[in-house]
Amino acid sequence: MATQVLIVEDEPAFQRRLADAVLADPQLSLLAMVSSGNAAKSVLDAQAPDVMLVDLGLPDIDGIEVIRHAARHRPGCDVMVVTMFGDERHLMSSIEAGATGYLLKDASDERIAAAIHELRAGGAPISPSLARRVLARLRVGNPAPNGAVGDTPGAGAPAAAVAPAAAPGGVDSPLTEREAEILRMIAKGLSFETVAAVLGISAHTVVTHVKKIYRKLAVHSRGEAVYEAGQMGLL
Repeated sequence: MATQVLIVEDEPAFQRRLADAVLADPQLSLLAMVSSGNAAKSVLDAQAPDVMLVDLGLPDIDGIEVIRHAARHRPGCDVMVVTMFGDERHLMSSIEAGATGYLLKDASDERIAAAIHELRAGGAPISPSLARRVLARLRVGNPAPNGAVGDTPGAGAPAAAVAPAAAPGGVDSPLTEREAEILRMIAKGLSFETVAAVLGISAHTVVTHVKKIYRKLAVHSRGEAVYEAGQMGLL
């Protein structure tokens, strides 16, 4: 079945661009296209899109509120922000609200369509200029041994750059420490490739861990895994 996409964008020209990107891909289907946050919430209450593309600067309510609504009521829906806001505050607020991807509006139509497929495959596409900011934020306060922390994410980045995960409050977690660590990182919006670079392992190994996480949490997507782990107090 084609991936059902909900577009939430109030700017007519860019709304059309997003729609064209979806309609040009035979594996994608345009479920609905709305220009306000409240209209988006109504669609989410009535239907179950696979992916929601949402702008943050909506005319009635903040796009962050729409993301939270989707996370609460449609946990199986992957949310990707497509916006002009490239600052860390908007980026992190979106991820914390439940967004699974974040692209700037200068992304090409082909990149937007590819990012939708990446979301459904369990990835978390983020514009390259923003991915480093997420990585830097994760590293703050978690120095590597001898205080050495890599400046950029690369194949040789030390695993110690990210603190080992531990279930809060002594929760008895079904996940191993490495699985919990990877889940926290993808919940923050990092792609599998970036996670692999930070931990110094292959992307294939990351995918293997993610499959184990899905099986242990009885879920089928990254969004569902993050939601279920949140409900269980693992994040």
